[in-house]
Amino acid sequence: MATKQLRELAYARSGDKGDVCNIGLLAFDEKAYELIRREVTPERIKAHFGDMVKGAVEIYPLPKVHALEIVLRNALGGGATRTLLFDQTGKSMSTALLRMEIPVPDEG
Repeated sequence: MATKQLRELAYARSGDKGDVCNIGLLAFDEKAYELIRREVTPERIKAHFGDMVKGAVEIYPLPKVHALEIVLRNALGGGATRTLLFDQTGKSMSTALLRMEIPVPDEG
């Protein structure tokens, strides 16, 4: 089985509310959405971010728009006014997520 980075399958955008980062992951098409919905799990996301995400990872599917809303709790070092992180508002978290690799069926 081959792998692909999420950037080959979707767009993403992220932001914050205090110490919670939210990422919108929008698939390029329905086929990519089905693959992402199946393979992008809280466990894989948590493993991908490692120690950066200290709390729970929640995923909310949005099938009508081929997207996932991903919530990362305790992910911003206390939030914009308290953290010493370079990206205190989580804007780069979507780019970091797009580097995650997932298994994809072999084509051919």
